[in-house]
Amino acid sequence: MSFSNRFKSFAYPVLVADIGGTNARFALVDDASAETRMCGKTATADHPDISSAIREVVLPDAPRKPRTAIIAVAGPVTSDRIPLTNAAWVIEPLKMIADLGLQEVIVLNDFEAQALALPDYRAGDVEQIGPGTSRAGSSKFVLGPGTGLGAAAMIYAASTWIPVPGEGGHVELGPVSPEDFGIWPHLERHGDRLGAEQILSGTGMPHLARGVAAYLSSERTFTTAADVTRAAEDNDPVAVKTLEVFARCLGRVAGDFALTVLAQGGVYLTGGVTLRIKRFLTDGGFRAAFEAKAPHEALMARIPTFIVLHTDLALEGLASFARAPGAFAVDLQGRRWMVGGAAETP
Repeated sequence: MSFSNRFKSFAYPVLVADIGGTNARFALVDDASAETRMCGKTATADHPDISSAIREVVLPDAPRKPRTAIIAVAGPVTSDRIPLTNAAWVIEPLKMIADLGLQEVIVLNDFEAQALALPDYRAGDVEQIGPGTSRAGSSKFVLGPGTGLGAAAMIYAASTWIPVPGEGGHVELGPVSPEDFGIWPHLERHGDRLGAEQILSGTGMPHLARGVAAYLSSERTFTTAADVTRAAEDNDPVAVKTLEVFARCLGRVAGDFALTVLAQGGVYLTGGVTLRIKRFLTDGGFRAAFEAKAPHEALMARIPTFIVLHTDLALEGLASFARAPGAFAVDLQGRRWMVGGAAETP
């Protein structure tokens, strides 16, 4: 899709939806100048499909029936049947059009949706970690340790914001410090490698804790990430060390991505884990690891890092796109369906 042929407007109202493995969240954008109108959330397990959830959560209080739907899902969009990884739903855009009387449905990656929110952050949406100043018109990066580790870039080029989703959460993560070299031999590998998501996520945190316990010659065990964070609140030494290592490694990975896209607009941390470990992200270890990128320490010190406090980031990103699609270069090839079938290009 060239910059010159991007479409300028959707058919309003636009329904935006963030579909996770556990919950589905919905909001409406009534027109190009309207604020995001949150409609609520529902458990995916409570409905047979997305159309049923929309009928119950959105339509009863909607002044006008939505004409467009823009949906964020975890994972790539590769066909007109999109199964959710951790839920029974299968997103079928053409069926949604028939069920709900929509004109078109667009399906994006969940971290692509989060990236779309980055240009419009307000001061209350974020908390800065350490030094640095966001440079206007510069690329940004969003990184989110939740159930997994999501990542996406927001590139600024030719006066246009370009969201770039990917599978950055699976980059390699090796030892650096003497402490790392003591812990790493105890970490479980997948396919003879250690990807970042294998420890920097809610599912990975207990794996990291097992490695830390072995390193400390402790028999302490944790089943879930919540077990680790609760124990850290009580100053359990294995849990505290686990979160110190977690924060330091997250800083290293965030710094790598900042260098990769020269994210002088900032690096933004989202995800359910992030808000639960704030004190470990703000105690200096995260930021020191972020900046330790010789020979570019001075450059890294100027790049700001933020904890995102907004709880509906993907919805706000989709809403920003719904209001001003011409401001973004979003690749919709194979991800846009209209009445009568799929539209590969706008």
